[in-house]
Amino acid sequence: MNVILFGATGMVGQGALRECLLDPEVKQVLIIVRNPTGQQHAKLRELVHRDLFDYSTIASGLTGFDACLFCLGVTSAGMSEAEYTRITHDLTLAAATTLAKLNPSMTFLYVSGSGTDGTERGRSMWARVKGKTENDILKLPFKAAYMFRPGFIQPLHGIVSKTKSYRIFYAALKPILPLMKNLFPRQIGTTEQVGRAMLLVAKNGYPRPVLESTDINTL
Repeated sequence: MNVILFGATGMVGQGALRECLLDPEVKQVLIIVRNPTGQQHAKLRELVHRDLFDYSTIASGLTGFDACLFCLGVTSAGMSEAEYTRITHDLTLAAATTLAKLNPSMTFLYVSGSGTDGTERGRSMWARVKGKTENDILKLPFKAAYMFRPGFIQPLHGIVSKTKSYRIFYAALKPILPLMKNLFPRQIGTTEQVGRAMLLVAKNGYPRPVLESTDINTL
């Protein structure tokens, strides 16, 4: 299986990349990044591309892939709905639309989050925008598309979030994580679990297009 990965430097993306490189069934991983990461691996190919809204200049290098793991995302804190929509919805659909044309047999997996509003009518701005993004991806002519909605994600294997507020949050919660896992085992997962679940669904599919944290952890 050949995989394209977006968001390889983020917390979830780092976990997904690790699992791709460990999986013997994954033959090649192409990461699309704005800046060089310096990572090296026999399976890994890195493509630096600054404009994530336009892929016309690199389209020839985006064919022949079986799955896309789209883990790119930003926090909505301090952003207007228009700004958040551009970064979350428009950017994602630019990539997804391009890949659907180039790889019609591709499986596309998108990481949104627990609480995403598939009706697009709720009070929460981020949840509406994520919901619209999910719905528009599901309309594209992929072989299959799946929406991942993880809850709390514990970073493992030295992975850290790029967002300072998240790093502080995770550090503060670390002492009570074992208790939280006992109390809420279905809502708390790890970067390893999310990455492995995405690969399993990319290979084998899933009965439903939307996977909540319980589905992810069960996988």
